[in-house]
Amino acid sequence: MSTMTARRLDLPLTLFAVAAAVELVAVAADVTALQWVAKPLLAPLLIAHLRRPGPITPALVFATAGDIALLIPGQTAFLIGMLFFLGTQITLIVAFLRRSRPPVAAMIGYGVVWAGANVLLWSRLGALRVPVMIYSLALTAMAAAAAGVSRRVAAGGACFLVSDALIGLGVAGFEPPGHGVLVMATYMAALYLIATGCDGRESAGVGHDMNRFTAA
Repeated sequence: MSTMTARRLDLPLTLFAVAAAVELVAVAADVTALQWVAKPLLAPLLIAHLRRPGPITPALVFATAGDIALLIPGQTAFLIGMLFFLGTQITLIVAFLRRSRPPVAAMIGYGVVWAGANVLLWSRLGALRVPVMIYSLALTAMAAAAAGVSRRVAAGGACFLVSDALIGLGVAGFEPPGHGVLVMATYMAALYLIATGCDGRESAGVGHDMNRFTAA
């Protein structure tokens, strides 16, 4: 079987696409039971796609725990979910920095985004101000670090930032039409782009050798 055929028949990625589609339908239709079925499968399917543990595997494990926590209503569950996703961001930062140093322009740009977003939302976040400030700092640092890895991983980091920024807007009382679907679509795109950008099998056109990411 050719490499191209093997990629087309990547079962974990196929199942990820199915779970992602089910999750989007469940969010759009507000069917919580269906979200409990689909959402906890997303990151584990990408772990299966990686085939063997690597530097981003712990990040996907943290993401799985965070996804489950955020399915539970209430501020306590939200904070626990944020803590798990803080673990995701920190482990991704470590993995990305092992590969390369982020561009200065990315660090400055994302730093401005972090400062601006926190200034804008500070008065509306109440008791969540400090947790959101800390988490968003790790999130933007991850996105900046991703910019130094490859175009695919950089896009994944940016999607992660957009997804969590939308959550922050929701917490602050700003919810655009289709808010939940936008949050999940950008989040799932982030997971997909990061995982497939760090699996050692991305296209040569990216210009980086990603084989180091598959090292245990």
